[in-house]
Amino acid sequence: MYKIGIIEKIHDKGINLLKNSKNFEYEIIENTSKDNLIKVLPKFDGITLRVAKLDDSILSHCKKLKVISRHGVGYDNVDTKFLKENNIKLLITATANAVSVAEHVMYMILTLSKGIVSYDKMVRDGEFRKAANQLTTFELLNKEILILGFGRIGKNLIKRCNGFEMNVNVYDPFVDESVIKKFGGNKVQNLEKAFKSADYISIHMPLNSQTKNLINYKKLEIMKKNVIIINTARGGIINENDLDIALNKNIIFGAGLDVFEKEPVNLNNPLLKNKKVLLSPHSATFTEECTERMGMETVQNLIDFFNNKIKNNMIVKL
Repeated sequence: MYKIGIIEKIHDKGINLLKNSKNFEYEIIENTSKDNLIKVLPKFDGITLRVAKLDDSILSHCKKLKVISRHGVGYDNVDTKFLKENNIKLLITATANAVSVAEHVMYMILTLSKGIVSYDKMVRDGEFRKAANQLTTFELLNKEILILGFGRIGKNLIKRCNGFEMNVNVYDPFVDESVIKKFGGNKVQNLEKAFKSADYISIHMPLNSQTKNLINYKKLEIMKKNVIIINTARGGIINENDLDIALNKNIIFGAGLDVFEKEPVNLNNPLLKNKKVLLSPHSATFTEECTERMGMETVQNLIDFFNNKIKNNMIVKL
């Protein structure tokens, strides 16, 4: 009998997969404090993980642990060095969230481009006739979008951009040009040149030593004045202080952020008061459909792992 620890609640349909599977028993862990995780995790053969952090001070107590199944695709909240050294496998929900995140990017692009928040407020405040002269808004037709990273989300995003007849450039050193062309995009090699010409930039990269502060003040300075930057990937890829300064100086037009360097976001973060930023609480995957898919895929990955049926694209190469 394999013991599974579910760290933070997942969708009931995911729980039901465990209920209806032989050779598994589970326990839901709501208290994610370090002391409690050190206390309860050592008895489990496998665990699911959402946003709680698992560093070596916790994992070193988990002598039975064989696998961690992430409720998502990012894994910067896990000590991957420890996992590799101790042969603990890491699984991700490789196919569950791409549609919801791509749609969230389009929501942010459209909201910022069309001035939706400001227009709504004008009508409610009785300023109906002032709207025409108050805002600068944009069409998406023939605008150039730069997609940074061309994995599952990038591929879903390009389909939606094509529907708006946008010109799509893609930067991803790990994806062949023929694949990008197949989806209707152009592969770019010179990132600085791509930054200079983009009307929109959407980030879909992992956070690592190469992407940390990838977009900083120096990069923001070379961009178009009307550029809009969207980040639904990981906080820290954009330098938040530099972004705030650039927006206040009208160096760029706007930004949409679903992720932050520190989460929950610090209430003293100046971006929270910046009216040129559209914010959401790391919620791009919070649709009912995506939450259901992620819960089921998270659990199915564990079941498949212990039954030696796990698919390669679900396993992170550490």
